[in-house]
Amino acid sequence: MSANLRQLLEEISQSMKQFHERLESRAQEMELLGGDPDTIKKLTIGAGAMNDSANLYLSWARHYVALSEGGASEADEGEEDHEDFQF
Repeated sequence: MSANLRQLLEEISQSMKQFHERLESRAQEMELLGGDPDTIKKLTIGAGAMNDSANLYLSWARHYVALSEGGASEADEGEEDHEDFQF
């Protein structure tokens, strides 16, 4: 079961990374095409917000996967892993 959870976590992580990258790319594409500056700004800010939210989500997901593996010390809520805050 643990391997399945880790695989799903990796898939989620990759999907979130792709979403962030594609949203940023779309904003850049719209800018090059002369799109509405307000919309482009919202997309750019939204991409950053989605990235931050994804990192938070993944941090908790890793916590629960570690907990499910019996890694109570690894899953302490007070611990932060710098890996959680980057794609």
